Amino acid sequence: MQYSDEEFVKFLGEGSYGYVYLVRYTKHDGSSFLAAVKNSYDQDFDNLQREFQILRELRGSPRIIECFGDKLEQGISSYGNRVHKLLLEYASEGSLSAFMDNYTNRKLPEPMIKDFTRMILQGLVSIHDHGYVHCDLKSDNLLVFPCKDSSSSYELKISDFGNSLQVGEKPHYWGIDFPFVGTPIYMSPESLRDGGAKKTLDLWSLGCLVLEMYTGVIPWQGVEIDDLATRLRNGEVPEIPESLPCDARKFIETCFSKKPEKRGSAYELLFHRFLRREEEEKTEEKIRSSKKSFLLRLRIRRASKKSMDISEKKPLKLKNFPEVKKILSKVLRLKQSRFWVEAV
Repeated sequence: MQYSDEEFVKFLGEGSYGYVYLVRYTKHDGSSFLAAVKNSYDQDFDNLQREFQILRELRGSPRIIECFGDKLEQGISSYGNRVHKLLLEYASEGSLSAFMDNYTNRKLPEPMIKDFTRMILQGLVSIHDHGYVHCDLKSDNLLVFPCKDSSSSYELKISDFGNSLQVGEKPHYWGIDFPFVGTPIYMSPESLRDGGAKKTLDLWSLGCLVLEMYTGVIPWQGVEIDDLATRLRNGEVPEIPESLPCDARKFIETCFSKKPEKRGSAYELLFHRFLRREEEEKTEEKIRSSKKSFLLRLRIRRASKKSMDISEKKPLKLKNFPEVKKILSKVLRLKQSRFWVEAV
């Protein structure tokens, strides 16, 4: 992809495999656009190329950062070294971590937390359906965009696929001395055992993120890396405050299930009670209320009908039962004879 001009705007950040600039590109027709350009040197080319290939596979998927072009661009750094460039759409609101700094104690409003959680899961469904595990889901790797429609104020997209693996794949850097596939505080217990990438790892990381959005602090805050590995192997989980809403606690507890299969899938978690929209809750409440009202009316109707059936029954007439009439006459005569004998 060739452009008539490119203008450096500002430095955005630095990661494990390179640094990111904001660049304005001008096309030959005079139009321009902003791109976040990820730069890597030759030694990190394979990682950048792998990320580009994954993003190309996921192109057009919901809640996934978009890459531009059909191949990596090349350029020269200010130090004269060759660099490889990955052009990505620019998130004007920055990372989720930076975005949270705009709120008191970094705690996001609950409706926004639910929207963002739903968006992350939508992105994970696409990633997992393509046979990948993100492996490094964290607030620094989620980007916030102004929303283009009125359903939400902001849109969240998953970025940074530098550590992503195919399901079952083991990273070359994994080892007993450092048994973490991605950022340690977001890693699941089972990922420490053999380093094999499993989809449930991303769901554990999601639980950490939801907890972080509610509390404003990163999971395992203050815990050293060496202690963290021990705690995870011993079955400990990040503390979930009792002050969190019941549905939110249950959602996070599901993500933190010790048995990975109990976490379900990204698609299944989309239907968790925690993520039901307000209008869905109102509709369900109306259905419950309508059902109760219907049952009450039905009981009243049945009780009323039973009462009417009893009142409408005609009294028995002995003329319709001649045999009964004869028996009663005999009993009456017998009583009269006994009374006469006793009197004598």
